[in-house]
Amino acid sequence: MKKKLTYSILLILVVLFIDQWLKIWVKTTFVYTHSQAVLGNWFELHFIENNGFAFGKEIGGTYGKLALTLFRLVAVSLLGYYIYTLVKDKAQRYRTGYILMVSLIFAGAFGNIIDSVFYGVFFSESNYHISTPAEFLPDGGGYAKLFYGRVVDMLHFPIIDTYLPDWVPVWGGERFEFFRPIFNVADSAITAGVLGILLFYRAELKTSSRDENPTQTESAEAEATSGEEWEEETENVADMEMAQSESNPDEINPDDSEENIKNPEESNL
Repeated sequence: MKKKLTYSILLILVVLFIDQWLKIWVKTTFVYTHSQAVLGNWFELHFIENNGFAFGKEIGGTYGKLALTLFRLVAVSLLGYYIYTLVKDKAQRYRTGYILMVSLIFAGAFGNIIDSVFYGVFFSESNYHISTPAEFLPDGGGYAKLFYGRVVDMLHFPIIDTYLPDWVPVWGGERFEFFRPIFNVADSAITAGVLGILLFYRAELKTSSRDENPTQTESAEAEATSGEEWEEETENVADMEMAQSESNPDEINPDDSEENIKNPEESNL
């Protein structure tokens, strides 16, 4: 149990460190939309920010931004408690790998929460009209209030970057790029955790689902127990009848005896 908890905490801390270090470095080194090649033309660091969900998705305005941040806080709190219950499970039904996958999701969500809650207070503005990198703890204060910070994204994989032929319907002649979304380490951790669970730990998902519906579980167990008791009782009755027949091998059927007495001549024939 202690090992599982240790592994979970270490993984969360490592993901948070890498995520936050890279975000702070990019935020204070790059001007907005600046790109730097890492591996040829298919992997680059490209600095942007977003107000919304993973992979730069946006949701409704100022109130939507606040709602998303508050939702993340609640979700991460519940997820942290869920990890605690997994580690403390006395039956040890959850493999370490499953706990680590959930820990990845927790670390990714928590990493983006740090941006949303604190970056507006800690950093100066970054946008298309500013030609210098952002400052950490600027004299004039940050660019937004608490809970209204923007998430920093920088990982870009333009593996395919070309123009579609003119003969392609609707999109002919337009630029085609795969993979277009720009994301961060936290997004990657969430995606890796979800995919890992779906591919390798479905059994743990079913166990967790049963734990969340104890009434259904108890009902199913009661039905199974009653069925087993009925089968056991039937077997006991059959065993008793067999034992009686074995203990009286010479027992004469009374129906046969009466028939012989009434028809002695037929029996002699």
